[in-house]
Amino acid sequence: MKAIRRFTVRPALPEPLTPLSELARNLRWSWHTGTRELFKAVDPEQWAASDCDPMRLLGSVPPARLAQLAGDGAFLRRLAEASDGLREYVTGARWYQDQSAERGGELPRAVAYFSPEFGITAALPQYSGGLGILAGDHLKAASDLGLPLIGVGLLYRHGYFHQSLSRDGWQQETYPVLDPNELPLSLLREADGTPSLVAIALPGGRQLRAHVWQASVGRVPLLMLDSDVEENDAGAREVTDRLYGGGSEHRLLQEMLLGIGGVRAIRTYCRLSGHAEPEVFHTNEGHAGFLGLERIHELAAPGVEFDASLEAVRAGTVFTTHTPVPAGIDRFDRELVARHFGPHAELPRIDVERILRLGMETYPGGEPNLFNMAVMGLRLGRCANGVSTLHGKVSREMFAGLWPGFDAEEIPISSVTNGVHAPTWVAPEVFRLGARQIGAQRTEEALSVGGSERWDAVAEIQDVDIWELRRELRGQLVTEVRRRLYASWRQRGAASAELGWIDDVLDPDVLTIGFARRVPSYKRLTLMLRDRDRLMELLTHEERPIQIVVAGKAHPADDGGKRLIQELVRFTDDPRVRHRIVFLPDYGMAMAQKLYPGCDVWLNNPLRPLEACGTSGMKAALNGCLNLSVLDGWWDEWFEPDFGWAIPTADGAATDDDRRDELEAAALYDLLERRIAPRFYEQGPAGLPDRWIEMVRRTLTRLGPKVLAGRMVRDYVEQLYVPAARAQRTLGGVDAAGELASWKARVRAAWPRVAVDHVEASATGATAELGATLSLRVRVHLGELTPDDVEVQTIAGRVDPEDFIADASPVPLKLVGGPDTEGRRLYEGPLALDRTGPFGYTVRILPAHRLLASGAELGLVAVPSEGTGEAAGVLLR
Repeated sequence: MKAIRRFTVRPALPEPLTPLSELARNLRWSWHTGTRELFKAVDPEQWAASDCDPMRLLGSVPPARLAQLAGDGAFLRRLAEASDGLREYVTGARWYQDQSAERGGELPRAVAYFSPEFGITAALPQYSGGLGILAGDHLKAASDLGLPLIGVGLLYRHGYFHQSLSRDGWQQETYPVLDPNELPLSLLREADGTPSLVAIALPGGRQLRAHVWQASVGRVPLLMLDSDVEENDAGAREVTDRLYGGGSEHRLLQEMLLGIGGVRAIRTYCRLSGHAEPEVFHTNEGHAGFLGLERIHELAAPGVEFDASLEAVRAGTVFTTHTPVPAGIDRFDRELVARHFGPHAELPRIDVERILRLGMETYPGGEPNLFNMAVMGLRLGRCANGVSTLHGKVSREMFAGLWPGFDAEEIPISSVTNGVHAPTWVAPEVFRLGARQIGAQRTEEALSVGGSERWDAVAEIQDVDIWELRRELRGQLVTEVRRRLYASWRQRGAASAELGWIDDVLDPDVLTIGFARRVPSYKRLTLMLRDRDRLMELLTHEERPIQIVVAGKAHPADDGGKRLIQELVRFTDDPRVRHRIVFLPDYGMAMAQKLYPGCDVWLNNPLRPLEACGTSGMKAALNGCLNLSVLDGWWDEWFEPDFGWAIPTADGAATDDDRRDELEAAALYDLLERRIAPRFYEQGPAGLPDRWIEMVRRTLTRLGPKVLAGRMVRDYVEQLYVPAARAQRTLGGVDAAGELASWKARVRAAWPRVAVDHVEASATGATAELGATLSLRVRVHLGELTPDDVEVQTIAGRVDPEDFIADASPVPLKLVGGPDTEGRRLYEGPLALDRTGPFGYTVRILPAHRLLASGAELGLVAVPSEGTGEAAGVLLR
């Protein structure tokens, strides 16, 4: 008979071994080599059988073995060292504490970081892909740096799906049930021991309640809300059933629980633990955007205007967008959102129309009946950013409708390029080689804190050591691939007797290429199959063969992605090439940690510019793997021919998608055949591929310090968290926020009467000499506004054939005297002709206030009208 519930009965640990429980429950073990090796020493066979999960290990070790370890002095000394090390790690001063001491409290007291998924470790499967892995790496790096950050997410009882293949290569999904009691989690409890509950009001008098589970990610608490509680009805219990599942209302409820419930969970956690209340709230993509509404609702009280609360909340909010395409953003029907808010549902003290106005696409090019979570994130966030330099540019263009009248480069969306948590992704063998060269402590600091001076030591590692390491890692990957491939074919229904060929799959001496990621169409999983005959020639070349390892999941509802996987799998099943190209199902963190180090080249061929960042190539690079990629995401920013290759793109040359793919696939084959394979197999005087090894060395020394999550989190602190905390301290009070809100309301009401009336410049002809200075005189109408409410600027620079000014910097003009008889104001200023060639200028009026984050914040601008000298105000929001 089948059990109705499954759970693990763990043996009681002998008293000397009790620190093992604390070590298992703090997820630092997932990136701390010494702790992992300690657990492996408990029982190497069970460690492997438990998929390197300490909680599962401790549930399977025989009591006799535990008793033996309890009397093993050497093991107990190692245990005490690991326990003391964890205690020092979570309590000692680190980079952030040192910075706080130096800068006199400028840094935020605490930061809340919200994300719909977190990829911490395979032992806590709460992620689907890059967004979750990035969020997990953000928490780990924050922990390493000592940043007082609180993570907030949901606990999905089915997690993401497990992937397998049918006999004909079609993706199949299964959703194993997760029991939180078997995971490295603890239930947040009140002082009397009862589980803490947060609740969301639903239409019709229903409630959505959730428990709060806590994971310890080093020194960072991660709070995860779980709706599978007895107090809920059947529908409410299923809200956190699985990641990215269900229809629109299901997703809306998940995002309300994440944002609104997440803020309430933080308040509960801080009350119970004494943790500092966050000054900065960071929403990682739009899914958690409702957190801003909850914070506004917290401030709502008699006599407090909505707009004042909005300004107070915006001040300390950071919004990060991760998608370069509108289709990747959650959008909900207006009526659906309206039904879940207001007097008879959630946030009753806020007018529903004010809520809707924050997310509706009421701008040129938008769909006015849709509520857009990214738009709400931008309207609720004083600071916003993309996740690479190119993605920041794409985001400014994509959301330009929110700021009509402004050039894309002026739109207030910056960028912080993603990074990866090196201690998680660097193979132990790479770490040991670094430790031999510069010492374990300096190697650990290089991986977690960064600093190019620490990475420069890689230059001193001998060629033979680097090459032996690369071959060792490649050999480990070959073993792992054969094991996984055998298991996959057995799942597909093959008998053991027909799988003898797997013993010859891949070769540890052959150039190995990796390609692993989610499978939306823009990532072009099957671009490599464009010319199958040519690919076969590359795979089976007598002197310079290549081999390819591919992995990836399609969303369960994406039949197009599943067809791409099936197409690739059918090719890999061909007996002529199956020893040289494989597809591994169920891509996840455990597989990735073997795959990245074992590859020589990491392939990435998305449609440019649809890859926001793409961090898989960063993880590969940290293990000495070279990148072969379209210039998109982070590779567009940091590519150099000294340590990788750029796949040429056919932007503008191809007349259709099919032709573009044909051209770019041909370019990929040419690179592999003519440049990459020859360099890998070319041997120098010592019998080593000298030029290849030098590229590996440059990958580590030049890319290593850049791609670290520690660098990323430091950038967030300096560029976004500190400014947000400063604004929060200024505007967090009702008085200052009310002042700004009242001023904005007054400016918006008056702006239609703001105009540029007349512009003149002294002595200009068709040409002007370099170094000359013109005198500008600009007359403006300000209506009911005063000169203190605005800034009049000139913008000048080189112009293109359509008269658009490029590389311009605004320069403020100076007010001259009082208003004339018609109420006009005169502004003057010099205009330097500091460059040759076609040159042009214009003027504009912007709102100006000491509390604004930027001149574009209100989305208001007045510019000269063509032919008349008049200007009209443009209201953005």
